[in-house]
Amino acid sequence: MITFTGFFGDGEHSFALTDGMITELERLSEVGIGTLYTRAIGMQFSVADIVQTIRLGLIGSGMAPQQAMQLVETYAANRPMSETFPLALDILDARWNGVAVPASGETAQ
Repeated sequence: MITFTGFFGDGEHSFALTDGMITELERLSEVGIGTLYTRAIGMQFSVADIVQTIRLGLIGSGMAPQQAMQLVETYAANRPMSETFPLALDILDARWNGVAVPASGETAQ
């Protein structure tokens, strides 16, 4: 499983867009993952694209759905896009391109 770790709301969290979560994201956004990723990097995304990517990334990494929904409602809903969009893009990018593994003795950024 490809996992991205980043700060969201109250601390560091893991995010993973597993195949099942991608299927759900595609259903909710009504487009395929390629189109969704292209919309994100082209700044043509919707608010729902951002929020659902974060929520499903949390669930995909093992968080309970209720807890993921609570975090998203608290820290993503009605927040500036400058806070939420970079995280959603990082989550999508991790699944698209993989996550760099730090060399021995280094920490991931």
